[in-house]
Amino acid sequence: MKILCLHGKGTSGAIFKSQTSSFRAQLSRKDIEFDFIDGPFKSNAAAGVDLFYPPPYFGFLEESTYDDMVAACDWLRVYISKNGPYDAVMGFSQGTIMASTYLLLHQEETPHLPPPFKAAIFSCGAVSLGVLEELGFNITSSMHHRDMASRKSLSNMASSNAILQAGGSRWQGDTTSQGLSEDQVRDEIKGPLQIPIPTVHIYGTKDPRYSAGVQLSGVCNPENRRTFNHGGGHEIPRTSAVSNTIAELLEWVLDEAGV
Repeated sequence: MKILCLHGKGTSGAIFKSQTSSFRAQLSRKDIEFDFIDGPFKSNAAAGVDLFYPPPYFGFLEESTYDDMVAACDWLRVYISKNGPYDAVMGFSQGTIMASTYLLLHQEETPHLPPPFKAAIFSCGAVSLGVLEELGFNITSSMHHRDMASRKSLSNMASSNAILQAGGSRWQGDTTSQGLSEDQVRDEIKGPLQIPIPTVHIYGTKDPRYSAGVQLSGVCNPENRRTFNHGGGHEIPRTSAVSNTIAELLEWVLDEAGV
C-alpha cells in the first residue's frame, strides 16, 4: 500500500516526513509505504521554516497561473508513471493544491478512466481558484479577494519574527472569512466537477487559510468525505489527541477506498 506525499511550498519531502511523524507512529497498519518526494523547483524557505529545518527547500510551482499548474501536473504525471502506482495521495498546503488540481484535471480530461488515486488526505488544504474558474466553476471577486488576503495573513503569522515574539499564540485565525460558516464556505463552490474518491480534510480555525481548507472539502464528494478541525494554525499539531485522530482518519479513508 503506497501513498504519495506532497509537501508545502518552501519545505521538502524530508520536512513533510518530520511534520507527519507523530500521527504516522500511531497507525495500526504497518503495510503503508509513504513516498515523501521533493518538488522540482528550489525555493526560499516558507515563513518560519528556517528556524526549525535546514535547507534545501523546494516547491511544486514557481508561479500560480493555470499554465503553471498544468505544467506541474504534467511533471507529477511523469513522476507517477516512473515511481507509481500509488493507492493514495497525502498533501500539506501547496501539496494539497497540487493533488486537488491533478485529480480535477483528470476528471475534466479523462472522466472515463479511474482516478489516479483511490483516496486523498489533505492537511491545511486549498484548491486553486484559478483552476476552478478554468474548469467552469463560478468564482466570485469576493472569493478571490479573501483568498489573497488570507495568503498575506499566513505570511505574516508564520514569519520568524511572529514565532519568536508570540510562539503558538501567533495564530490569529482566518480574519477574511466574514463570519461565514463552514457550510456557507462550501456552498460558495459551485461547478461541474467533483473529486469523487474518499477524502479526509484536516484544518484548524486559527489558520489564516482555514477557509481555503474548507473550500477544498466543498469540491469533494460529501458522501465519502470526513473533516477534522484540530483548532490550531497552519500546522499539523503533534499532541497525542490530534495524532490519534488523524491516524484513525487516515485508516478510515484507506478502508473506505478498499486499499
